[in-house]
Amino acid sequence: MIDATRPQPTAEEEAQLAEHLGVEDSVIDENLTLSTLKSAIEGEIDDEFASMGEAIRDDLEESLDAALLDSALSELETQIDRLPEFREAGIPDGKREPERLYRELIEPGWRLYDHLVDVGFFESVDENAVRFSAEQIRNTGHGLVEANPLMSEIEEIGFDEGERLSLIADLLNNDRELARWVPTKEIPADVEFNVDFVPPLHQRAAGGTLLWIRTLDVHLWQKAVLITDEILDDGYWDVKGMLGGLYLLGRAAREIASETERTLTDGQLMAALTASAAIMIINQQKICQDVFYITEEMRAEPEAR
Repeated sequence: MIDATRPQPTAEEEAQLAEHLGVEDSVIDENLTLSTLKSAIEGEIDDEFASMGEAIRDDLEESLDAALLDSALSELETQIDRLPEFREAGIPDGKREPERLYRELIEPGWRLYDHLVDVGFFESVDENAVRFSAEQIRNTGHGLVEANPLMSEIEEIGFDEGERLSLIADLLNNDRELARWVPTKEIPADVEFNVDFVPPLHQRAAGGTLLWIRTLDVHLWQKAVLITDEILDDGYWDVKGMLGGLYLLGRAAREIASETERTLTDGQLMAALTASAAIMIINQQKICQDVFYITEEMRAEPEAR
């Protein structure tokens, strides 16, 4: 089996991560772990950030189907576990059209997405959340690191220590890029397109994730002569990162759906919601660069040479 697991963040990424969380340099002198990061973080999540999580919870807790969410999350976990099979397969087979690999992978993701659309989940989050900012992302990183239930579940679905640190580092180290994505309510009215047709931010992130992954079968099959192992390895992580973000979104929805089994504080809930969209957005941008926009330097050597 090919091992395409993403390594632990680089020293530069770790330094940026620590800086964004206000952690002393001495913490990263040795091997950085989630445990050392958690023990070094000072301060609390802002009350305003936590209040957004409370408002979303109050707005949606009676509308979500806990059994459906449990089922979708369980199936999504199974599909994430199968990812190495798809990397091992490489290019989808097929004479006239590609076999179903990645399209099959996201079937539980569509079930989750459709349910959240049906109950107005995305509209509620968009209405109650604020746009990405350095402070909001700091609160999100803080909430993720301190939320043991979330980190344990992400580990259980197949993200090792280095991969979980990479997810958090990508989130915190891309605050400027994320600032370009705004809730629909904050898009200026004088833009050149009709804002009425723009979905809520979290819906854009989740829908985009599912569409990019759905397109992979055809893209890899059509561009087979250009594809290298490096492209497949990078794509493996990008897909896994997007699915990790989608799982966080479903996990946050499942938390809201339960009135008796709450395991996250309101601040941690808001961190899960914010991180889910951010992680999906970042990895969508990465898969564009890593897999879809194949430059001359990236492509496989032509057979004629």
